[in-house]
This record gives sequence, structure tokens and C-alpha cells, in this order.
Amino acid sequence: MPPAPEKVPRVSVVVAGLNHRTVPLEVLEAAAVPAESLAKALGDLTGRPHLDEVVVLSTCMRTEIYASCERFHGALGDIRDFLCLWTGRPPEDLADGLYEFYDAVAARHLLRVAAGLDSTVLGEGEILRQVRAAADGARAHGSSGPVLAMLVRHAVEAGKRVRTETGIARGTTSLSHAAVAVAALGAQASCPGASAFAGRACLVVGAGEMGAALVGLLTPAAVRVANRSAERAARLAVPVVPWSDLARAVDDSDVVFCATAAPHPLLDAATVGPREHRPLVVVDLGVPRNVDPAVGELPGVTRYDLGDIKVHAEAAMAGRRAEIPRAEAILDEELRRWQDAVAQRAVAAPIVAALRARAEAIRAAEVGRLGLDPAQRRAVDTATRRLVNKLLHDPSVALNTSAGGPRGERLAAALVELWGLDV
Repeated sequence: MPPAPEKVPRVSVVVAGLNHRTVPLEVLEAAAVPAESLAKALGDLTGRPHLDEVVVLSTCMRTEIYASCERFHGALGDIRDFLCLWTGRPPEDLADGLYEFYDAVAARHLLRVAAGLDSTVLGEGEILRQVRAAADGARAHGSSGPVLAMLVRHAVEAGKRVRTETGIARGTTSLSHAAVAVAALGAQASCPGASAFAGRACLVVGAGEMGAALVGLLTPAAVRVANRSAERAARLAVPVVPWSDLARAVDDSDVVFCATAAPHPLLDAATVGPREHRPLVVVDLGVPRNVDPAVGELPGVTRYDLGDIKVHAEAAMAGRRAEIPRAEAILDEELRRWQDAVAQRAVAAPIVAALRARAEAIRAAEVGRLGLDPAQRRAVDTATRRLVNKLLHDPSVALNTSAGGPRGERLAAALVELWGLDV
């Protein structure tokens, strides 16, 4: 008689995070997880006792930790401890700004994030790519699995639907658009947009995705790019400033945008200097900040940071707020779809457990008939367990990944009948 399969534990999804609405910019800077530190952060998180799968979503306006777990209280405690260690701040500094959700509320939060409903710029497009990139990064580092993969898949689908089926993404819907508009106002241009920079010397510091977006919006202005990697800057097809000439390039510019992942300010008051005869507008999109706040105190210099961009974006998006109820209705539908898929996966989990228990019973019985000495038994046990795991891997994955749909129901029924499973 095969042993009864072990009870399958209930898996929860949790999220804990900080964003531009809940904490000051300096706290958000400390919580940021740049790409080069992602492996370290994921390694720390997955090494904690209550966290199974983990995805880190860190952008210039938020750092959120998504995790699957069996005990959500313990999981949230692990994430709190991680954030305190990562930011170097005591728990009381984060307590008021840290939001924590689990299960359906956590899932709906990610759906809202992906749809751009939780962004500084309502309906922004960058966040959808950032959600995908966060999931890809977690998968590449081995910290994600089927639970969070399914949640992200539904979130991305929700984000696409909201942008396609509503007018939430109409108009200025990105940080780069908002940054250009703020800079245009600061330069006392007649109207926001690329045309406001005609005849002005603009410098973009940083050749990443944000830098590339800024260059595209500023064309046909006189735009130059400075970046530590000259090769990467050259891909933007505008004049490249050698990194060693950054200070001189700033001095020759009317508008400077800084959008790098540098861990410390690139421009300070000594580098920029007073600009009484040639006013300068500096827009800092970096997290951590790329421009020392003291730069904004210099004569002739106007400095904007993400907080200023947020204020401008909120004033500009009043017309799109009317689309929020329609967007929320779409998210309600997508949340129900995710909940249905989770319910189906819960049905699949005991079938997979029973399948593996049945195969293990057969394997153990056959090995037991061989009359092996202890050393031989250990070697054969290892080999046969590995063989069974490989044979069951594909059907287990197929059942888990198709859970929630007609194919999953057909596969589940077939496995139960073919293996004579008692579930």
C-alpha cells in the first residue's frame, strides 16, 4: 500500500514595500536595489527562513519585495528585517512608510502597479517594462518560480488591457515626458515639449533607458550625451561627451538632465558654479540623487528633482483620472482570473504530491527487493531517486503551468486515472 501523500501546505503571496508616497526621497534612495546589487539582494532574501520565491521591483519611485510563502507573518518579518539591513535604518524609521499586503490584496496591488495606477505619472508606460524586467531578473537568479511567475503574467496582461481599453495612457505618461515638461517650464519656454528647447544646448547624463527616452524627446534640440561607457552613449546617435569632460560640458549647457544609477551625486556646487550670465536648468532623475541639492542654491541655477516632477505630473493628469473607474473594473476582472488560476493550482498540487508519492513507493519497493549492502543501497537509492525525479519533472511542470485552464483539467484527470491516484 503506497504511503499517503503529505498534506500540501497553503501558499500565500505577500508584498512589502516603500514608494514615493510613503517615505521621503532619501529613504527611497537607501532602499533602491540597482541592477548590479540584485543578485546580492535576492540571495539575502531567499536565504531567509520564511521566503520561498522572491521578486524585487525597484524603480526610481518604489522598492517592493514580492514573495511566496507558507506563513505570511513570518515572511513579512523577513522582508522587514531585510529592508532595515539594506537601508541601514532602524525599524522605526521605516514603520510608518512600509506597506504590507498579502494574498488577493497583494495581487491587486501588483496589478495596479503594472497598470500605472500607482505611479507618479498616471498610466505611465515604463512601469510595465519594469515589472517584466523584475520577473526576468528573479528568474535569471533562480529566486522565482511558478507562483510568482503566474502572478506577474496576470499583472502584465492587466497592464496591457488597461492601456488598450481605456484612455489612462493618453498624453504625458512617463517620467521622461514629465521631466522634459518641467525643464521647459524652468527655462521659461513658451510651451512644454521638445520644441521648447530649440536653440538651447541640452546635456543628458546617462545613456540608459531613461537617457535614451530623454534624447528622443529633446530632438531636434542641440543634445549631447555623457556616459561612463562612451560605446553605450554612441548608440543614441547624438554627440558624445567624454566622461572626463563632464564638468566642461555642464558649463556649456543651458539644460542638463541627470539619469544615472550612480550611488553618489555626480554634480555638486563646486562643479557647476554660479550661472548669473547663462542660466542653467538641472533636472535630477537619479535614485540615489545625481545632483547635490546645494546646486539649486547657486545663482542662476534652477534644480528640479523627482519630487518636483511628481507635483507637475499630478497637475497634468487630471483629465486621465476619469478613466480610473474603467481601469479598476478591468483589474477586478483580472484579479478574479488570477484567483481562479490559484484555485486550480491548489487542485493540481495534491495530484502532483500523490503522483510523486506513488512513484516513490514503487521505487522503494523495487530497490528493497535487491538485497543490497548499505553502501550499494545508498548508491542505488541516489540513482533511482534522481531517475524518478527526472521522469516526473515534465508532467509535474505541465500540470502546474496549465492549472487554471481546460488543459490543466484534462491533464489532472489523465494523471489520476493512469496512475490510480487516490486524491
